[in-house]
Amino acid sequence: MIFTDWPWRHWRAEHADKPALRLNGERLSWNQLCQRIDTLVSGFVQQGVREGDGVMLQAHNHPDTLLAWLALLQCGARILPVNPQLPGPLLETLLPSLTLRFALVLNGDGGYPDLLPLRMVNQHGSAGVVWQPARLATMTLTSGSTGLPKAAVHTCAAHVASADGVLTLLPYRADDDWLLSLPLFHVSGQGILWRWLVAGARLTVCEKQPLEQMLQGCTHASLVPTQLWRLLNSGGNVALKAVLLGGAAIPVDLTRRAASRGIRSWCGYGLTEFASTVCAKEADGKADVGYALSGRDVQLVDGEVWIKAASMASGYWRDGKLLPIDNAQGWFATRDRGEMTDGRLTILGRMDNLFFSGGEGIQPEEVERVIGTHPQVSQVFVVPLDDAEFGQRPVAVVECESGADIAQLPHWISDKLARFQQPVHWLVLPGELKNGGIKISRRALQQWVHQSLKG
Repeated sequence: MIFTDWPWRHWRAEHADKPALRLNGERLSWNQLCQRIDTLVSGFVQQGVREGDGVMLQAHNHPDTLLAWLALLQCGARILPVNPQLPGPLLETLLPSLTLRFALVLNGDGGYPDLLPLRMVNQHGSAGVVWQPARLATMTLTSGSTGLPKAAVHTCAAHVASADGVLTLLPYRADDDWLLSLPLFHVSGQGILWRWLVAGARLTVCEKQPLEQMLQGCTHASLVPTQLWRLLNSGGNVALKAVLLGGAAIPVDLTRRAASRGIRSWCGYGLTEFASTVCAKEADGKADVGYALSGRDVQLVDGEVWIKAASMASGYWRDGKLLPIDNAQGWFATRDRGEMTDGRLTILGRMDNLFFSGGEGIQPEEVERVIGTHPQVSQVFVVPLDDAEFGQRPVAVVECESGADIAQLPHWISDKLARFQQPVHWLVLPGELKNGGIKISRRALQQWVHQSLKG
């Protein structure tokens, strides 16, 4: 899609009174949306926001969050979305190098040192800057699963390219409605936002409430398999017709049951550095993540997945500068191990996660995929524990459905995994490690396991 103006203004020119957005049940046309955005832009500009300014937006998904996001884009700001659950010491480490001028904290309890908190005000002023798709627009923190998060910077053009690629595979038409079910501080949530803007379709944004309630009237959603299982088991009246699944292996039984309810399922592989999805397919029960989407190139080099695409980040932001993310050959080396068969990519796991037990290599993700097929396991992580005899041994940390007996899991996997792959300890995932982001830090998990078993 090629825009010559901000996407919301483009769609206002095409069909001003057509429904664009539902905010907690309130319906806005494209014209009404533009008016709301212009009002917020005026307030932000009067408070000093200028083109190129770094603005931290600390908020959960909420109608105010979405409107502020669009208004800050129209100001020409460089938005850093931050999870309100990120621990203070981590923010104190991260923020100084990100050269921010303002913080907008919604539903929070205040600002941060050396940042000027913005407030939502309704004043008249500038309507913002002109659309320039090559302008730096967002700084998204990487998962930090193996170290300190980095801020991947994307232009609007990169976000549009990401959305274009997904929409060539997954139908999302003007009368469809996608729930913003993932947080905007995660790149997968931003992917939903930009698909909506590129398709000129409808988007629903709600305050947090039970998923089944938020989905009322929605045709599209991005979910993890556990959420879809629960929806199908609830027996409720859900109008979904398309689901983009992520976060885990996709059971065949799940997608078949969804299909029987008229819901098509897609799955894929994406990275923060590429503004969300890189490869995708309609779910077919096979382990691969599909073909590279339009505008993406994928190759394997010594078993490592390398990618380049129009959706690639401009760099990592540090101290007012962009640090390159590509290598000397112009590709992004992902550190993911992969296999390619007839153009379809299979992700074997992170190269950094591989460990050895008694001379045998263990790829944690392979073990996790097997354990994760247990009907009562919601999440599972396998991490190494140092061992004097074997070097390292696998330990499973699981989150189970209510009433599940974790003591039965070793017996259940005994004929499904090689002996050296079978965890020697099974622990329940502690609640404190689930805070702070969509992805759980393997480093933090490994430290917790070591303290729990060796302490």
